[in-house]
Amino acid sequence: MAAINTAERVSREASDNFVFQRSLLAYHAAAQRIAGDVLEIGTGAGYGIEVVAPHARRFVTLDKHVPAPELLARPDVEFRQAVVPPLEFPDGSFDCVISFQVIEHIRDDRRFVDEIHRVLRPGGRLIVTTPNAPMSLTRNPWHVREYSAAELRQLLGSVFSQVEALGVFGNDRVAEYYEKNRRGVERVTRFDVLDLQHRLPRWMLQIPYDLLNRLNRRRLLRENSDLTVSIRMDDYRIAPVTDGCYDLFFVAVK
Repeated sequence: MAAINTAERVSREASDNFVFQRSLLAYHAAAQRIAGDVLEIGTGAGYGIEVVAPHARRFVTLDKHVPAPELLARPDVEFRQAVVPPLEFPDGSFDCVISFQVIEHIRDDRRFVDEIHRVLRPGGRLIVTTPNAPMSLTRNPWHVREYSAAELRQLLGSVFSQVEALGVFGNDRVAEYYEKNRRGVERVTRFDVLDLQHRLPRWMLQIPYDLLNRLNRRRLLRENSDLTVSIRMDDYRIAPVTDGCYDLFFVAVK
């Protein structure tokens, strides 16, 4: 069996395609909304660098893990290894900050948002994505919390002057995969009769979650190969937020 990679590091593996394509859309949508000096918080696997960097005058990306060396060889990219918060930049350092699928991992999310606000210049933008809590199929023990649209709007609105609430939606093909995935998750969680996923501490659940999540995605790939690999970025769209979106996509202005 191939190695089990954490589900928190979205890859180009075929079984990740459902998540990868919508994550890619976020980068393309952000590229249309950024300019000037740009900071990315959460490099991840680095697949968004080639999308975003050409649209920035200066592009700084940071993560607690070092990405592949070939990504760092680009002359238009500056990488910094860091754990956030805080952000080790002076006040007003950036015109835009992007952070995708990170805030749900941050324990002190208010300090995180405050720090982003601090390093932005007046009129600067934060573009953030995070899973939409009403669409989550099970507890993800890697996440400190997940947000509804109202919760994220309240958090960002407590710091930023303007908040645009958008979401990432999918077409019928995406919905078909989501439903098959939902049924697969239910087959696993029906054995959790004591509801341990909500009772045990997060650290005890992380490895089992990774294992079962990866095995479920690979089972879906085997049983629904054509559907799984056929999903493309264009099967997703960004529109005003509702409870039915897969991810929240918010733009906040300082």
